[in-house]
Amino acid sequence: MPRYRVTVEYDGTPFNGWQRQPHSPSVQQALETAIQNFSGETVTTQAAGRTDTGVHALGQVAHFDLVREWDPFRIREALNFHLRPNPVAIIEAEAVPDTFEARFSAKARHYEYRILNRRAPAVIEANHVWHLPMDLDAEPMHAAAQLILGTHDFTTFRAAECQAKSPIRTLDRFDVRREADHIVITASARSFLHHQVRSLVGSLKMVGEGKWRPADFRAALDAKDRRRCGALAPSRGLYLMKVDY
Repeated sequence: MPRYRVTVEYDGTPFNGWQRQPHSPSVQQALETAIQNFSGETVTTQAAGRTDTGVHALGQVAHFDLVREWDPFRIREALNFHLRPNPVAIIEAEAVPDTFEARFSAKARHYEYRILNRRAPAVIEANHVWHLPMDLDAEPMHAAAQLILGTHDFTTFRAAECQAKSPIRTLDRFDVRREADHIVITASARSFLHHQVRSLVGSLKMVGEGKWRPADFRAALDAKDRRRCGALAPSRGLYLMKVDY
């Protein structure tokens, strides 16, 4: 059966995450419904990552199989037509070998977390940033982030319901920078634990407001204790930017 890979952009605000839910809207459901409407086939899509409720994507990747061969250009155009009015767009579509797996073939995933750091509330970006009115210092946040690069036991920064067999992960990049009123946090790894990025960001907030030193952030990691984690950052500031293959 022909296999197709699509790059998907979506606003996660109205969805209960990527994964299909029995009684709640999901990105997967919207995509699979659009595929059925244009092709007449019922398929199950597989994504590079199951983003949570409210999380956005600029470069999610998914694959699916169809019985009939289609021109990838027609797939992209047809899906974008049938996805309306959902805030979902297919940026690219291409035919791939049947050995390609959106999840298991991925070599790296890149996330970005955006904080709006100003007194005035978020209006245009209300569902797309974490608004924090207190002053945050990005420099010690970045310094703290550099202390946990590499391979570690990330038990402190994983969700209690995380189903991963091991808490060991390798964090390849973790940067913090200020862009005017925004603090932008970028994280790259082959794979992440459930809620890992949001847990890390919530703890970096403690460093940015001076409640923790960078060394305290590293100590929380070394404790391997979920109780040492800061409050979980909200999903609305998180974006899946890109997946490498």
